[in-house]
Amino acid sequence: MNAAILAGGGATRFGGQPKGLEQVGGQRILDRLVAECERAFGAAPLLVANVSDAAGWRPGLRVVPDTRPGLGSLGGIYTAVLEAPAPVVCVAWDMPFVTADLLSALAAGLATYDAFLPESDGRRGVEPLCAAYGPACAAAIAASADAGDLRAIGFHARIKTGRLPLDGVRRLGDPTRLFFNVNTADELTRAEALWHASSP
Repeated sequence: MNAAILAGGGATRFGGQPKGLEQVGGQRILDRLVAECERAFGAAPLLVANVSDAAGWRPGLRVVPDTRPGLGSLGGIYTAVLEAPAPVVCVAWDMPFVTADLLSALAAGLATYDAFLPESDGRRGVEPLCAAYGPACAAAIAASADAGDLRAIGFHARIKTGRLPLDGVRRLGDPTRLFFNVNTADELTRAEALWHASSP
């Protein structure tokens, strides 16, 4: 089993630098995620990133750009499936509280399904940017992209998809915290508060 950290498609800057390089609790989000991926799977994750200086963010990580540029989040998943290669657990690099236990639970779902996603209270009801994907996803994603459907969940009808129920997620932690993502300065401040609230 492999892991891949998805660093987004463009060179959008957050506070003067890519958002995954921001710190929560005195540690960069990227470094937090690498540690959890290594704890779950015993190896360094793949980093999917499209900016020219990405290789310098964390020496020792293999860095690849999107295999098919212009697909947004779907392109990051597709690249991870091909380059990690699948089976792979993907996680967006702006999610500082993802844990090794969650990653392992998602990986276990691939014993039965082609893709396995955790349920959440988010707008989609699932978290496609914190999910496990098997080899069959490659052809399914390509077919959806060719059809013009770039939704991160648009290819699910072409494969066997399973879900980690919300109750199962809650056994691993508070879903609001686990899937918290940092897109703005305010959210970075909230992430810091969440970290302090849960630290000893």
